[in-house]
Amino acid sequence: MTKPTTFDLTGKIAIVTGASRGIGAEIAKLLAAHGAHVIVSSRKQADCQAVVDGIVAEGGSAEALACHIGEMEQIEALYAQVEGTHGRLDILINNAATNPYFGHITDTDLSVFQKTVDVNIRGYFYMSTHGARLMAKSGGGSIVNVASVNGVVPGFQQGIYSITKAAVISMTKAFAVECAEQGVRCNAILPGLTDTKFASVLVNTPAILKQALAHVPMRRVAQPSEMAGAALYLASDAASYTTGAVLNVDGGYLSV
Repeated sequence: MTKPTTFDLTGKIAIVTGASRGIGAEIAKLLAAHGAHVIVSSRKQADCQAVVDGIVAEGGSAEALACHIGEMEQIEALYAQVEGTHGRLDILINNAATNPYFGHITDTDLSVFQKTVDVNIRGYFYMSTHGARLMAKSGGGSIVNVASVNGVVPGFQQGIYSITKAAVISMTKAFAVECAEQGVRCNAILPGLTDTKFASVLVNTPAILKQALAHVPMRRVAQPSEMAGAALYLASDAASYTTGAVLNVDGGYLSV
């Protein structure tokens, strides 16, 4: 029996942002395990290198390139280096995000508002525009945006974060429609409550956690590795006719 190759990423060049820990790191590891050369990117080079070292130790191929997607010059520099070194891009996982404010929406400070928008909307947008152009030069590719269930049902006291994640969902569909002719697919995954440093305030506060899990049919918090399979599917040829899709990975939260 011929071995299926739909999840085989051999020869593919992938960028994963926010890949120094949590969901991003797990996605980077899984893409590498399926043959991709993964560019592990986040704000701190040393943290990216630690993930790369782990991938290489397991026989994978990866490199570390620091990039703060809230800074336009760093996005430009990242893509200049990727194109100069590899000449192509096949997969972009937009995972880096920020959520600096928990509190009533009317108390959102302007600086917090701007930081959240700069990273979660502007950063995703320009990572995607640069990525889609580079992908188109070699026949296409796949963009996967890590959004959030909060983009559908706003998280309590997470107003601006939820607004930006709703924008990511809309952005995903806009890129899907306009980039399809260039062979570029764009899809999103919507993680539910996941045990990451990013969500530590929710996960490590018993009263908040109990309230949150009451709305999750599976009654548990996800592990970061449980998000990686969805990203692999959307990045691979297994999803070759899938674009503009929004895949819930939420333990049933949005089904209630």
